[in-house]
Amino acid sequence: MYKLLLSWRYLRTRYIALASIISVTLGVGTLIVVNSVMAGFSHEMHIRLHGILSDIIFESHSQSGMADPEQTITEIRKVVGDELQGITAAVHVPAMININYRGQMMPRQVNLIGIDEATYAEVSDFRQYLLHPENRQKISFLLHENGYGDDEHAIPPSGWLYRRLRAHYEREHELQQRMLKNAVGEGEGEAPAEPSAEPPETAAVPTDPFSQARPHAPENVFNPEKDQYTGIILGIAMGSVRQRDAHGKVRDVYLCRPGDDVQVAFASASMPPKIMSENFTVVDFYESKMSEYDSGFAFIPLKAMQNSRQMGDAVTTIQLKLKPGADLNAIRDKLQAHFPAEEFPFRIQTWRDMQGPLLAAVQMETTLLNILLFMIIAVAGFGILATFFMIVVEKTKDIGILKALGAPSRGVMSIFLSYGFSLGVVGSGVGMIGGLLFVYFINDIAKLVELATGQEVFDPTVYYFSKIPTIVEPLTVASVVAGSVLIAVLASVLPALRAARLHPVEALRYE
Repeated sequence: MYKLLLSWRYLRTRYIALASIISVTLGVGTLIVVNSVMAGFSHEMHIRLHGILSDIIFESHSQSGMADPEQTITEIRKVVGDELQGITAAVHVPAMININYRGQMMPRQVNLIGIDEATYAEVSDFRQYLLHPENRQKISFLLHENGYGDDEHAIPPSGWLYRRLRAHYEREHELQQRMLKNAVGEGEGEAPAEPSAEPPETAAVPTDPFSQARPHAPENVFNPEKDQYTGIILGIAMGSVRQRDAHGKVRDVYLCRPGDDVQVAFASASMPPKIMSENFTVVDFYESKMSEYDSGFAFIPLKAMQNSRQMGDAVTTIQLKLKPGADLNAIRDKLQAHFPAEEFPFRIQTWRDMQGPLLAAVQMETTLLNILLFMIIAVAGFGILATFFMIVVEKTKDIGILKALGAPSRGVMSIFLSYGFSLGVVGSGVGMIGGLLFVYFINDIAKLVELATGQEVFDPTVYYFSKIPTIVEPLTVASVVAGSVLIAVLASVLPALRAARLHPVEALRYE
């Protein structure tokens, strides 16, 4: 009993112990906050990476792709068996997209992907990242009437409503320019005639409200008010730029929107390759919140891609979705054994293999942060060590009296070990509670910091999320607390051994 009473007295009366407790508290709280935020970021990154990429990817080394994808898919089904949930074929090619923004052509490098609308949603979460609600239900490359904007994305009017209106004004502008040139050609100084409400070429009553005062195009001529090119889905960062206006408010400037036409250039599958250039109509945006994808991927129908590249039914990639719980690495190894690289020009990888450098970098960053932050607790441990040595020196006579009264060396040693354990438990407990509270209110704290400093904690022009993601992992919290208590106990071992080895007579003579 005397051991607990002395430990509690030292803890209560020694204010220097408070500094050690604060050090442990700060170290534990910081570790919990950092690990929770890093876990949140990693989780969001994994979801978005895996959402676009399927579980296992077959990539062809050949420019012309796999000549007989159906046969390959049949072989894959036999190897994978019941663990296969979905499979699709696609074509990936590098391309250059030109966006007409206010009369200026803006080129963008893009990875153009031809997908099968019926099966691509079975192997990835691509569909849920599309903006139009109908496309989230079923992928379509047809332009919708409207309904592209929402509370998060203030997209200007888009879809067929916007396309018809724009085509109408472009045709009116072209008609006025033509009439102006004719008037200038007839004689200088004569005022150009106003465009007629119904030009002679105009047919009967038009079927849409925007077709007034313009000639009808022949049936076999592309009419942008009624026709669209092959649909293309762009990453939102490719069709828009997030920046601040003059008042400092963050807003998106859209270079194009659903209903606009873009020009895409890519290489054909023939040898030697030829540059193919085609027009496409933007039918939707997708936003995965991964800048690498949102600014570099564009999707078109698979058949349109194959026809444009003159590659028949060939594909460049086959993507597999496995059932939950399947061992990706084991199935990858089985497929690699069935399709050896010496015989088949394929590269077979899991989605983690493809993103290995990025995932490894995040893991390394988390590990280094944990090591650096544990040094804070180690510093607190050295503070406990110094404090205990001071107590041993100051209480030498008290220790001598205890040993003279019959206290064993083990009992004297346990006093200081209990003291160190108490410091670790109190500091770790307070740090754990404080860290968890900080994580719970981290977004509110971020707002307070922004109000106090006038600067945003996370710049929304860089980070495409509205809240700081956090995940509290109980095992990590328990490990941090246990490690902190262990450091505090280890720091008290040397002073406890010195106190236990004191001879009663020498301790009583100590001045």
